[in-house]
Amino acid sequence: MYVSTRRNAPPVGLGNALAAGLAPDGGLYVPHTLPRFTPADFDGDETLAEVASRLLQPFFEGDALASHLQAICREALDFPVPRVAIAPRTSLLELFHGPTAAFKDVGARFLAACLARLRAPDVATLTVLVATSGDTGAAVAAAFHRRPGFRVVILYPDGRVSPRQAHQLGCFGDNVTALRVAGSFDDCQTMVKQALNDEALKTAVPLTSANSISLGRLLPQMTYYAYSALAHWRTNGETLNFAIPTGNLGNAMGALLARACGLPIGNVLLATNANRVLPDFFDGADYMPRASLATLANAMDVGAPSNFERLRWLFPGDDVLRATLRAEAVDDAQIREVIRISVERYGHLVCPHTATAVQVLEHRRAQGDDRAWDVVATAHPAKFDTVIEPLIGAKVDVPPALSTLLERPAISEPMAADYVALRDRLHER
Repeated sequence: MYVSTRRNAPPVGLGNALAAGLAPDGGLYVPHTLPRFTPADFDGDETLAEVASRLLQPFFEGDALASHLQAICREALDFPVPRVAIAPRTSLLELFHGPTAAFKDVGARFLAACLARLRAPDVATLTVLVATSGDTGAAVAAAFHRRPGFRVVILYPDGRVSPRQAHQLGCFGDNVTALRVAGSFDDCQTMVKQALNDEALKTAVPLTSANSISLGRLLPQMTYYAYSALAHWRTNGETLNFAIPTGNLGNAMGALLARACGLPIGNVLLATNANRVLPDFFDGADYMPRASLATLANAMDVGAPSNFERLRWLFPGDDVLRATLRAEAVDDAQIREVIRISVERYGHLVCPHTATAVQVLEHRRAQGDDRAWDVVATAHPAKFDTVIEPLIGAKVDVPPALSTLLERPAISEPMAADYVALRDRLHER
C-alpha cells in the first residue's frame, strides 16, 4: 500500500497511486513499508530489466500490474546504462542512451507502460500533464506519443530551456501539446499541482502526472542505481558511491530508496547549480523554497524541490537528514570550466548538469576521498550545443535518436503563468 507524505489521505494500491499522481491531501505517495534485499537476492539477474523486475516485485505485489511487471521492465528498459571509467575509481553512469538522450527516458517509458495497462476502457482519453525544466517533457512526449487513449500536455518555461530542448518539446505533435509558459519552472510546477488538485477539472478532464512527483517515475529510477551498484559489488566486493546532479530531487531519491532497501550503495552526494535551497538546508539553514535562478544547467533550475517531502519521509528528522546527506552548489563559471577541461582530463565531454556532479566529486577527491564513485551523467552533451560548442571550439556529435527528433518541425503555444489559462486550455480538445 502507498500513503501520502502528508499523512492525511487513505492508503491506496499501486495502480491508484500511479493514476492519481498526487495524493488527495496534496502530498506525494510513498510505500507504507520498504522491502529489504541482499546482493545475493539478485544472483542470476544480469540485465537492467532483470534487476528491475526483482527489485520492484515487492512494490507491485498484490496489484493488478504485478503480473505485467516483467513485460513492463523489458519494454521500458531496453537501452544500455553503461558505466564508463574516466579516472581511477571514478566512472560515469551514462543514463542518456534512450530515445530523447536524457535519464528521464527511464522513468517516462516505465510510467507509460504502466498507465497503458491501467487505463480504464470507459475513459476515452487520459491527459498526462507534465511540467518540465528541460528534459522531462520530451521523455514523456516520446513515451506517450501516438499511444491510443492518451493526451500529453507539457508546460515549460519560455526561454529557459536550451534551443534543442525546446525543439524536442514541440516536435512530436499528434497527441502531444507543448505550452511555453511566460515564467519559471516553479510556475509551471505550481500550475500542474493546482490542476491535479482541482476536482472539478479532473471530473471533466481525467488527469494524471508524469513529473518526478509520480510514483511511476520514482520506482524505475531506483533500478539503474541497483544495477550499477550490484555490478560493482560483484567485481570489487564493496559499496559504490554516487554523485548526482539534482534539481527536483527525483533522481537522487531513486538512489536513496535503493540504498534503504539494502542495495550496496554507500554515500550519495547531491550536486546543485546556483540554486542553493538544498545546499543551504544541509549547511544548517531552515528549508526555504525561493524563486529559481536561471543557469547553464537549466533542468536543475528549481527553487522548490517537490521531492523534498519524500526526503523528509525517508529520514526521521532534519538532524538525521543533514548527518546523512550533503549538497553542494556549483555556479556557472565552475560549470564552464569543467566542460572546458572534461575531454582533456577525462576523455569524455559532459553536459552542464553532469558537470555539477563532476565538480563536487573533484572537491571530495581533493579532501582525500579515494573510494569508488559513479558520477551520474544525466543528459547527452549534444542537447546543449549552444553552451558547449563555444567552450570547446568544436561541434558536438549528435546521437542518431536526437538527430531524428531535431529534423522534425516543432510547434509550441504561448501561455501566461496563470492557472486559469491552463485550466481553460485543458478543457479544449
